[in-house]
Amino acid sequence: MGSSRFPKRYLIVFLTFICTSVCYIERVGFSIAYTAAADAAGVNQTSKGVILSTFYYGYACSQVPGGWAAQKIGGRRVLLLSFLLWSLTCAFVPLDPNRTMVLVIARLLVGVAQGFIFPSIHTVLAQWVPPHERSRSVSFTTSGMYLGAATGMLMLPTLVKYRGPQSVFLAEAALGAMWSLLWFSYAVDPPRSEHPKATASGFGESLLPMKGSSKMKVENGVHSTKSPTIPWKRIVMSLPVWAIVVNNFTFHYALYVLMNWLPTYFELGLEISLQEMGSSKMMPYLNMFIFSNIGGVIADHLVTRRILSITKTRKLLNTVGFIVASLALMALPYFRTSGGALFCSSVALGFLALGRAGFAVNHMDIAPRYAGIIMGVSNTAGTLAGIVGVDLTGRLLEAAKDAQLDLTNPESWTAVFSIPGLLCIFSSFVFLALSTGERIFD
Repeated sequence: MGSSRFPKRYLIVFLTFICTSVCYIERVGFSIAYTAAADAAGVNQTSKGVILSTFYYGYACSQVPGGWAAQKIGGRRVLLLSFLLWSLTCAFVPLDPNRTMVLVIARLLVGVAQGFIFPSIHTVLAQWVPPHERSRSVSFTTSGMYLGAATGMLMLPTLVKYRGPQSVFLAEAALGAMWSLLWFSYAVDPPRSEHPKATASGFGESLLPMKGSSKMKVENGVHSTKSPTIPWKRIVMSLPVWAIVVNNFTFHYALYVLMNWLPTYFELGLEISLQEMGSSKMMPYLNMFIFSNIGGVIADHLVTRRILSITKTRKLLNTVGFIVASLALMALPYFRTSGGALFCSSVALGFLALGRAGFAVNHMDIAPRYAGIIMGVSNTAGTLAGIVGVDLTGRLLEAAKDAQLDLTNPESWTAVFSIPGLLCIFSSFVFLALSTGERIFD
């Protein structure tokens, strides 16, 4: 596990944090660079929408295959290969908005490649991180997404201004290459990985109870290393898995709606220029970064000190996060100043991130050996939620315009933010009723 001063698992967690940060810098960066190039070339909004959404179709298609590949050949290898694929795509694809088919294929490739990343990360963390450190480890890793989004939004427009849109692609490819080199140099498979129930640190097993009578096979004192068959039917029929899927859908519905439409709400709903807001527009994402890590620390404290069981800890943080977020989302259209809207959106996204210490860690509680598979299934639902939510929001706003409602009218935005708010309430009750922190897959 490395030296006692700095265990190897901490380095693995830190590298996965950098991984998610770089991935979200790429996602935000493409949107910024392509929008600038497309506007300069006079590309219409429909064509822009096709290019910007293509990534998510590729991303959705590769979630479950990503979990399967990580299970079969190892999350460490899959993570490296997927990173190299999207980095090379960014490096060699020209950013020409008039070459639509080239960009569609490129974005599909990047989406497919990045779809392998998060299931692989969950597989790696499930192998390396003991149960009482999982909440803060996963929260820290995923908080890289929000820090990456905030960094990209703050820094990359300047790069576009002075170096041109293509420079963003090259910068992203360089970041991807540097991370790949670090991962190749320092990431290794965990010790005792042949032990199906072992945690990499050698402790914490007592905190992970088993349901049912499933036992680990031991022959002549030696643990069997036979590769397990993935229990697809049990996974699909498992209510705790569905609790994770439902909450992942809701989380990403709310996140993608705010990421894609909050700028429009400021520009058209409040008639406030984003440029005039300066760095304050990054606060919602920075709040997600902060609250994601707070949730992880609180969860691990409750479990380690045996204040609450793993099940009660997951349910508590998931419920608090989603209920508070729902209230902030439904109140958002009634705040008519930039400060009020920033406050509401920051609270909503911050507490959604807090809730990730519930549902988003639960993969590794119930099925540490199949964490990548279940992550792939639930993340597919999350990606589809983004596609549905972003498209539905546009249709709702068009319907409001058809009904002679001006977009500065709060009623035009009520349904936009109420839908994710109500979904948060529904999902929190689903998680309370169906989830567990006990291991249910051997």
